[in-house]
Amino acid sequence: MIQMQTMVDVADNTGAKQAQVITVLGGSTGRRGKRRLKRAGVGDQVVVTVKKALPNSEFSGGATRKDRSTRRKAKAVVVRTCRATRRPDGSYVRFDSNAVVLLDANNEPRGTRIFGAVARELRERGYMKIISLADEVV
Repeated sequence: MIQMQTMVDVADNTGAKQAQVITVLGGSTGRRGKRRLKRAGVGDQVVVTVKKALPNSEFSGGATRKDRSTRRKAKAVVVRTCRATRRPDGSYVRFDSNAVVLLDANNEPRGTRIFGAVARELRERGYMKIISLADEVV
C-alpha cells in the first residue's frame, strides 16, 4: 500500500524519475491511532510532487520558486506496489518497487511510453491507454 510521503518511481517517459506522494485520491482508509490514513493500491489515483527529474524535462528547475512548485505537482495512477494484491482467483501479485504513471487533466498518461510491467487491475479501472502502452501486463 502507498500512503502520504511514500517515495515512488515514475514509470513513464515524461522526464520525472522519482516522486513523493502528497495525497491519496482513491484507496481505502486504515486506522493509526486516532487519525485515519488513506492508502492506495494498484489503480488508485494519487497526487505527487516530482523530486528527481532529467535536466531538460518539464519538471526540472524553473525561473522562480512559485513556478517550480506548481510545475512539479502532478496527478498519477499507481501501477506497481511492493505490497501483494489479491486477485479474485486467489492468487497474489506483487512487484519489486512502487511505481506510478503521471496523468494529464483527462486522466490519460502524459508520457508516450510506459517502462516495466503493470498490473492487470488497471484494465478493470479503465486505464486502457496505459495497458496498451505497457511492455508487459502481469
